[in-house]
Amino acid sequence: MKPDGDIRDGAWVAELAGDCLKGWPKGMRLIVRKERPHPGAQLRFTDTDGLRLTCFATNTADKAIAPLELRHRQRARAEDRIRAARATGLRNLPLHDTAQNQIWLEIVQIALDLLAWMPLLALTGKARLWQPRRLRLRLFSTAAQLVTTGRRHYLRLAAHWPWTDVITDALQRLHALPNPG
Repeated sequence: MKPDGDIRDGAWVAELAGDCLKGWPKGMRLIVRKERPHPGAQLRFTDTDGLRLTCFATNTADKAIAPLELRHRQRARAEDRIRAARATGLRNLPLHDTAQNQIWLEIVQIALDLLAWMPLLALTGKARLWQPRRLRLRLFSTAAQLVTTGRRHYLRLAAHWPWTDVITDALQRLHALPNPG
């Protein structure tokens, strides 16, 4: 099913029941999707006949399987945020004390907020889709010099850096935003 309610070609959805759910909590449903991977996708050894199988479990009892499967696919944004959190420092708690780790989690949350809003407000094109690692390597680790002269501050970026234009465009976009306060 497509988000607009139309049937999607090349995708099939079914609900598994019976012995495969033995031992599962009462009311659990297992939904399976079979589809052709998108063009250019790397096939896995489990993709039989060129078709990919994906499954998910739910305890939602009152919906048909097609809308349930659509709802599951639309959660991809949440899964992307979880992956970004792990890449930003949530994979491990590096400190020994609970209070210190709580501070660490607050810092990670601030970084995640910046990673969520920065592409929306400042970046354009393919740069909007960059994952945290790529952002860190291309934008956040850029060598620059902060120059102060005549009570004005200038950020001097290296002209040879391949992503200098992305950084300057992003800074101009942020500067053009209306001041909230």
